[in-house]
Amino acid sequence: MRRSSSKSRIEQGQLTPKLQKFLAESKDRDPFLVVDVDVVEQNYRELRRLLPHARVYYAIKANPAPEILRRLRSLGSNFDTASAGEIEQCLSLGITPDRISFGNTIKKKRDIAWAFDKGVRLYAFDSLCELEKLAEVAPGSQVFCRVLMECEGAEWPLSRKFGCAPHMAADLLVKARALGLDPYGISFHVGSQQTDLNQWDKAVAQVSQMFTVLQQHDVELRMVNLGGGFPARYRSDVPMLEAYAQAIGNAMTKHFGNNLPDMIIEPGRGLVGDAGVIQAEVVLISEKDYGDDRRWVYLDIGKFSGLAETMDEAIKYRIVTPHDGGPTGPVALAGPSCDSADILYEKTDYHLPLALRVGDKVQILSTGAYTTTYSSVGFNGFPPLKSYCI
Repeated sequence: MRRSSSKSRIEQGQLTPKLQKFLAESKDRDPFLVVDVDVVEQNYRELRRLLPHARVYYAIKANPAPEILRRLRSLGSNFDTASAGEIEQCLSLGITPDRISFGNTIKKKRDIAWAFDKGVRLYAFDSLCELEKLAEVAPGSQVFCRVLMECEGAEWPLSRKFGCAPHMAADLLVKARALGLDPYGISFHVGSQQTDLNQWDKAVAQVSQMFTVLQQHDVELRMVNLGGGFPARYRSDVPMLEAYAQAIGNAMTKHFGNNLPDMIIEPGRGLVGDAGVIQAEVVLISEKDYGDDRRWVYLDIGKFSGLAETMDEAIKYRIVTPHDGGPTGPVALAGPSCDSADILYEKTDYHLPLALRVGDKVQILSTGAYTTTYSSVGFNGFPPLKSYCI
């Protein structure tokens, strides 16, 4: 099947015609994000084609723009939510509660009760305390337990904070049934921007063993939530989406045979990351000493205005300038705020054109995910990151 031209352009570091036109015509003086919602749709359709047996629950936290949610709603997507606020947003857009998962394992009891009252019946947990809250205020609901993963190979790991040890998860799922809940399945997340396809095989092998253990306790699990991990296109090469789908499909058939359970995937970055681009401006170019070969390039966007995933230089964005193709030199990149932590890249080897000047507009590619939602309300008086969906 031939790829769509828009998706191919994004993967090659080019912008779709819609994005090019919008950027060329923009009069904005502050940095902004623009998302081509058609690319989001293409990514969703491709994922459904490659993993037809998996139900998609879009991780709203990646980008909750109403235009994106409406498009995915019309395509039949389900939605993974992390808070009562995200659930409220879904309901306000006509998304029915049977298409919503309350996937955060850290929830206030009153928020669980509110969600249950609104009709949400699918909940995540990873501790006895959370399970007891669910049993008390969401009786009879389907629940799934998240297990710990090492997240090796992920550029944005999710280990330690979420999940519990497999043997504890098994005990909790037995307990869930005793408390009147429906122990539906097990979830895991191999880490955001996962680059090691073997991680799904390791995770599914562990989960299948838990299915067997729980059968011995007369608990018939029926679902595996494979989480996210699907990539956007940053600086490093990553496998194509087909390779991810094949790795997941192979792991499930290898460890479950023909008796496949229900499958859920929770893409966020993989759906919206490549659909967006941030336009920013060069504010200052300086050196730290005479004869210093490396320039410091300061942009009008930084860690506190949308680029939080540059923390520890984890996510390495591609940057396009009006002078690409000419001679380049090494740079450190930083944001505009009066905070010494607001350095984007100092250790990573970035080179930008020597012709770069103050006032030049630059594009930061594949920024459709985890940018607007990380932007501060007004640190140092800078406004939150503006967003457009086209």
